[in-house]
Amino acid sequence: MKQIEVVAAIIHDDKGRIFATQRGYGEWKDYWEFPGGKIEAGETPEEALKREIWEELETHIAVECFVETVEWDYPQFHLTMHCYLCNVESGELMLKEHEAAKWLKKDELESINRLPADWDLVRKLKIKRINNT
Repeated sequence: MKQIEVVAAIIHDDKGRIFATQRGYGEWKDYWEFPGGKIEAGETPEEALKREIWEELETHIAVECFVETVEWDYPQFHLTMHCYLCNVESGELMLKEHEAAKWLKKDELESINRLPADWDLVRKLKIKRINNT
């Protein structure tokens, strides 16, 4: 089975909300996800995350901490997704690849149609303390 290794940014704001983006392409079009992407040769996961968020959202982020690695089998590939808690350093979160985006409160995290690999992480984030919330 094909293996894909990616990074994902759990971008939060000072109100404890988490940023979600909606895919605008491919088999999983219209599903919601944490923004991020593939790690290129020679990059650390943190470097890849900063590059991907700049490319997708024209935003500079600070990577605060590693949260967890999600392993998920999709029909066509096995996904390894390294997830990091992040915040915006500068930029406006301009959508360059996604159809839509929204900030979600913890009790709204399960209100959108997410990619299958995200669900366990979403449930954990609902109970994780982020910015005193």
